[in-house]
Order: sequence, then structure tokens, then C-alpha cells
Amino acid sequence: MRPLNVQIRLGNLRHNYRILKEMHGGKLLAVVKADAYGHGAVRCAFALADLADGFAVATIDEGIKLRESGITNPIVLLEGVFEASEYEAVEQYSLWPAVGNQWQLEALLSRHWKKPVKVWLKMDSGMHRTGFFPHDYASAYAALKQSEYVDSIVKFSHFSCADEPESGMTEIQMEAFDLGTEGLEGEESLANSAAILNVPEARRDWGRAGLALYGISPFGGGDDRLKPVMRLSTRIFGERVLQPHSPIGYGATFYTSKSTRVGLIACGYADGYPRRAPTNSPVAVDGKLTRVIGRVSMDMMTIELDASQEGLGHEVELWGDTVNINTVAEAAGTIPYELMCNIKRAKFTYIE
Repeated sequence: MRPLNVQIRLGNLRHNYRILKEMHGGKLLAVVKADAYGHGAVRCAFALADLADGFAVATIDEGIKLRESGITNPIVLLEGVFEASEYEAVEQYSLWPAVGNQWQLEALLSRHWKKPVKVWLKMDSGMHRTGFFPHDYASAYAALKQSEYVDSIVKFSHFSCADEPESGMTEIQMEAFDLGTEGLEGEESLANSAAILNVPEARRDWGRAGLALYGISPFGGGDDRLKPVMRLSTRIFGERVLQPHSPIGYGATFYTSKSTRVGLIACGYADGYPRRAPTNSPVAVDGKLTRVIGRVSMDMMTIELDASQEGLGHEVELWGDTVNINTVAEAAGTIPYELMCNIKRAKFTYIE
């Protein structure tokens, strides 16, 4: 069997949730959209069910999957519905929909709900993706507040640059949110992972923990408070020694500068490892760092082995405990979200 393995350490997930909730205070949503960032939404939700104040997903299908699997915690639909008919499932599965534009608002208000619904009303405080502009927010809020079908309203927005502390954009967005919601009662939610970790003023009634929940710093590098949940590993299944000035891989993009031990490992871009990861991207053999050499192939990669490293049959960590996924992502010109969400053709093992 091909030795590409993903370990999901659910104990680390629970640790991270506790740390983030303590930092944020109040209530904390565990964001499990995109199959829990590639970690497995159902398994992660069950691991957190006795801790989490609620979960957040992007789409109604993701919410229904959690409900039909037995999750009873509150579930927020961060993108709301995509068509008015989906409000039927919102009610059937007791979901909390976000409302971020006029048609979502009108469709919700025109429906005859059997039971009043809790609404997350989104403001566009500066990201300009979705949400009501600050000057339109109070009127949208008033329309919901006057409806007999609305139980309560959570006021929320999303930061565009919380992982860039020097940009000043987060402060601008908080000011816009606070001015636009002035005098409007109800709970609030502003802090994403980066703001939970670094912006105390954004810690309101509800936090939303995404990337940091999975043990990854939104600021790059590592964070000693968090433990990585996903560990991707494979094994060396081929080994050879190449003489100086020997090319390796497609395009002959790498030439050896000396006599070089080369290990062949079972992982490639068809498995979700980024093809654009360059030579020098880090990997670890039995806990000792080394590097990728040559171009990443569809199913295989080549790595450098020094004289002291073990070879054939030995484990190679692609990211996890020794290799920081932020380092891999930066080398490949991407972000850790993309790496985690793209992993496939691997055997997943869940460790309590």
C-alpha cells in the first residue's frame, strides 16, 4: 500500500480550542468549513462537541452533514443561503444563517417560519466582499428586529488584514463596525483567528476560530501556544547516489554539486503537495530536517539525504511537528489553508 499518511491529532484540536477560548473569553465558534480545512469536519466536530459553543460552516450542505451525523451544537452558515428555497433546510436543521445582502434579507423576512430564527447580520466594514455597508446596516437590523420570525440578531463582520498587524486596516474596520452598530442591541462577533491571538479590542461576545484551531499561526512561523493537528508523512521507497553535475527530475531544474544521496518518496502534486514547491522546501527524515531537490512530480518527489540519515523505508514528514506547514506554504508561494484543503489519496488516521 502506498505509504502516504495523514494523522489528525484530535487531542491537539481540543487543546487549541481551549487555549483560544480562554484567550478570547465569551463564546467561541469552531470553524469547520471546507471539511474542517481538510481535517474531516464530522470527526473534528465530534471531538469538540462537548467543548464548542458552536460550529461555523460556509454552506448549507456542510451544516446538514453535521446535523445528520448527530451534531447538536449551534451551527452558523457564514455565507448564508444561495437561494431562497434553502431557508426551508435552515429551519429543518435548526441552523443560524448569516444575512449579508438585500435579497437574503428579503427572502428570510418573506418566509413564514414555524419557529423564530437566530440571524447573524453581516456588515461590510471594509473587506468589500459581502455584508451591508455601515450606512445601510441599521435599516437591515431594524427590518429583522421588527419581524416576528426573528428570535435574535448577532452583529458581525470579517477582517481583511488581521494577520497583518502593521496595516492599520483592522482598526479602521473596528471603528466602522462600532459606528455602524451604535445603539443596536445584541451580541457581536468580530475576532477571527488572528484577532483572537493579537487584537484584544476585537474580542466581543463570539469569536470564530479557524486556522489557529488547527494549530497554525496566522502570522507565519510557529506559535508555542498551539499544537499542529495535521501531520502529513510518507516513506522513502527508493535511494541512489548521484555523481556531481547530475540533473534530477523534470526540466532538469536541479543539478547536484557533489556526490549526493537521493531519496525517492511517495508524494506529489496529485496528492495535493504543491508542484510549485521549489528545491530547498523542508522535509524531515526521522525527525531530522533535510530538503526537496528537483521538481515535484505527479506521484513522487526527490529529497537529499546526508551521510547520517537513514534511507530506504524510513519515514519522511512533509509537515507536522518538525516541519512547519507555514514554511512549506511560504516556499511554494501559497498559504497553509490551500495545502491542508488539497490533500488527497492519503490514508487518514484519527488519534484521540
